[in-house]
Amino acid sequence: MASRNGSVHVATTKRSHGGKVYETHLLRRSYREGGQVKHETLGNLSHLPADLIETIRRRLRGELPQEGRAWQIRRAYPHGHVAAVLGCLRNLRLDSILGPTPSRERELIIALIVARIIEPASKLATARGLHADTLHHSLGEVLQLDSADETELYQAMDWLLPRQARIEQQLAQRQLSNGGLVLYDLTSTYFEGRHCPLAKLGHSRDDKSGKPQVVFGLLTNAAGCPVAVEIFDGNTGDPKTVATQVKKLRERFGLSNVVLVGDRGMITSARIRQDLPASSGIQWISALRASQIQKLATCGQLQMSLFDKTDLVEIAHPDFPGERLVACFNPLLAEERARKRPELLA
Repeated sequence: MASRNGSVHVATTKRSHGGKVYETHLLRRSYREGGQVKHETLGNLSHLPADLIETIRRRLRGELPQEGRAWQIRRAYPHGHVAAVLGCLRNLRLDSILGPTPSRERELIIALIVARIIEPASKLATARGLHADTLHHSLGEVLQLDSADETELYQAMDWLLPRQARIEQQLAQRQLSNGGLVLYDLTSTYFEGRHCPLAKLGHSRDDKSGKPQVVFGLLTNAAGCPVAVEIFDGNTGDPKTVATQVKKLRERFGLSNVVLVGDRGMITSARIRQDLPASSGIQWISALRASQIQKLATCGQLQMSLFDKTDLVEIAHPDFPGERLVACFNPLLAEERARKRPELLA
């Protein structure tokens, strides 16, 4: 096989020793350098079966397989995305955080994490994607889980649950620090069925108001890297979850001075007084409600001349003692509202 960098071929050498003849089959590249022909050995093929060596030799010569002896692809499945996600997971040492010693349960959890990234699906579909007979990619083979079924995946999640506190503790040590930002937000997911003790009717975020749901809150670092998650009853209001997060940050993670960032529906005036006093060491960043902003604008504290696309302006008001009010023009929000307004009028 010829290329701009030379030609690749199979070179066979023979030598005799003790009355026996030994053959060596080398994959070589021949090329010219300074007017001289040189050879570079790319690999030793001697350990391969004789028919395979001959096939490689013929294919490098450009010869087509003989009729009836062409190679057949029995199965091909993607691997690159699996290797990329697994590599990132191991570089982050998430495998050792999940479990300090290798186990089948730990590999099953790793498989669930990787599958959620590369091919989100139910536990049943994920198990089929891992199984040797129905695999969609190389994940099951790489992790030696090609016999796993959906029951094992659910059992692995049961194995993970009592280890949650230890895992979150290690993540907090790596991702959080005193003086840093901690982001917190909530969402909900609805349930089909009646046997979950946490499932209750509540404010639905996925337009399933007639179905029971659970609420879960996620703590992350400033870059959005998840650190801890907590599940609440489906009828729990957002502000009622703040106290448990403050306690978690102070007592479990040992943080005495961080800034908690949450939305206006979560960090309310009542929560600030009861759960986030100055003595707690937990500072906060949130947004004012529309009525509060309107009041500031009415009394002249907010003027359009103050707003800039890149800089922030800080104002003070007696209604917010000890608080810093920061305002900035948001061009993305202005563009979105300019787009929606004609549609609403129409």
